[in-house]
Amino acid sequence: MAEGLSAYTANAFLNALGNNTSFAVAQAYMQLHTAAPGSAGTANVATETTRKAVSFGTPSAGSMTNDAAVTWTNITGSQDASHASFWDLSSGGNFLFSGVITAASYTAGDTYQVDIGGVTVSFTLAS
Repeated sequence: MAEGLSAYTANAFLNALGNNTSFAVAQAYMQLHTAAPGSAGTANVATETTRKAVSFGTPSAGSMTNDAAVTWTNITGSQDASHASFWDLSSGGNFLFSGVITAASYTAGDTYQVDIGGVTVSFTLAS
């Protein structure tokens, strides 16, 4: 899997839909990667390993975007971030999903920011 839902998230959604179980993520956290995070979300982690909290607005038409900027200050290392993984804890926890981000170079000590609306999570709707 290059990008997409983790098996954990897919199974949790399916259990919620088909087996009357609940599924909620109290807080999502975003981590930077220099290439696809892989099926476990742990491949190609950027030298900046800090996961940052990300919040989302109300979904509409099967899509939602972040409603606050996600910012790393005094970033570690100099790299190009091209992917991100999302987790349910700031360390450890369950890998939720991953995706491609607009590649951006950064230098050690920089501030790296994903602006409001810079993260979009969506599902393909039936037509």
